[in-house]
Amino acid sequence: MHHASSGRIVNISSLGGICPWAEHVHYCASKAGLIMMTKALSKALAPEIAVNSVAPGVIAFDDVDQRTQQMIEATPMRRAGSADEIAEAVYFFLTAPDFITGQVIAVDGGLSQR
Repeated sequence: MHHASSGRIVNISSLGGICPWAEHVHYCASKAGLIMMTKALSKALAPEIAVNSVAPGVIAFDDVDQRTQQMIEATPMRRAGSADEIAEAVYFFLTAPDFITGQVIAVDGGLSQR
């Protein structure tokens, strides 16, 4: 990417990197680290490479357990997100203006606002 003087990196972090979950301290710490790495790399690799992150909220793929259902009910949009919605956010960063770097988009149905 440096040789081409352009490129885009999109990390997949998590809502757990934005909002603390007492039961998952290790997970939250690792995702918060990924978000900070995104921000630091956006400075280190600029101006050639844009670095951003998508932070999914509740994304249900199979059977939904009780804890996941409680998170869905706490989500202002009142539903889980989909893999397609995460892919759309990644695509946004891949096609966004070059001036967007170091950003995190929470694709979480508003859960991070609660």
